[in-house]
Amino acid sequence: MDHPSPAPVPTPLTAPYWEACRRGELALQRCAGCGRFVHFPEPTCPFCESAELAFERVGGRGTVHTFTVVHRSFLPGFATPYTVAWIDLPEGARVFGDVTGCPPERVRIGMPVEVHFTDLEGFGPLPHWRPAS
Repeated sequence: MDHPSPAPVPTPLTAPYWEACRRGELALQRCAGCGRFVHFPEPTCPFCESAELAFERVGGRGTVHTFTVVHRSFLPGFATPYTVAWIDLPEGARVFGDVTGCPPERVRIGMPVEVHFTDLEGFGPLPHWRPAS
């Protein structure tokens, strides 16, 4: 039986991230104290503990830092196998997401990728990563 993918539940902390996704943009928190990007959204910077974290648009291209292929999902709505990865962005950020648009066996560390968005019914756009064109 097919199950729908679970939808994210936006909070006041994550709302700017999801609003950017609705515009087709990737936006991450950037710390005013140390200048580092923070992903996933946090109330304070994990590097310097500053509470001054504003969302800033990033370009949406990067390279695979590391990845894993999931063969057994513990949540309904995720067809296996699928690939999740940490992506290094040229802005100095590292983001987490799934890699789509190629079979899991083709994903490699250092592979150039770009963000793209697909609509989750009843929620809106979700970011994913695919091989860069």
